[in-house]
Amino acid sequence: MIGWLQGRHMECWTQGNRSGVLLVCAGVGYEVQVTSRHQKQLQPDSELTVWIHQVQREDGSSLFGFPCRQERDLFRLLIGVNGVGPQAGLALLHECKPQELVAAISGGDLKRLCQAQGIGKRTAERLAVDLRTPIAAFGGLEPQPSLVEGLASEQIPEAGEDVEATLISLGYDELEIRRAIRAIADGASGVPPSGTDQDGWLRSCLQWLSRESA
Repeated sequence: MIGWLQGRHMECWTQGNRSGVLLVCAGVGYEVQVTSRHQKQLQPDSELTVWIHQVQREDGSSLFGFPCRQERDLFRLLIGVNGVGPQAGLALLHECKPQELVAAISGGDLKRLCQAQGIGKRTAERLAVDLRTPIAAFGGLEPQPSLVEGLASEQIPEAGEDVEATLISLGYDELEIRRAIRAIADGASGVPPSGTDQDGWLRSCLQWLSRESA
């Protein structure tokens, strides 16, 4: 398997929404797919080194290139999540710099993750849940409480079931509701309402949800 290449950057190429470079190494030209953000930084006919992730399939081999080993290893973490393929992994790395992406996944920032092309809400949820601990270790961070996991019992207001039922009837899903309740309980909108203040929790959650969807 190819893990690293050094050679002359002959030209850039684009095929649909895919971007890449033709890298000439010892007389052989390798087509390496890169993020469009990385591609724009390259100068033709210059020396180039890239860290490679190689995907081998029955119909051929694909090479994905990254400017540093850290970014290549982050890509490998991403595509290890069910439903996240190489194109989705590149889209995430195009949208976010590595540390931005680590922070978004570690903090359960679904809105930020969904800005990447092809990343829907469910995929963003899987990334935030499945990678919360490994991505924190990768970035040298302490794992943060995830907004997409279940709430601790002490965070659930007594009026929680009624608030949840009302929000579901308004078209919000369970994940959005849990995120809202956790954010309110953590003081995102000031001092949380009392546990029995159903109207207060409902207003706070609606305000938070409206802000998130803006």
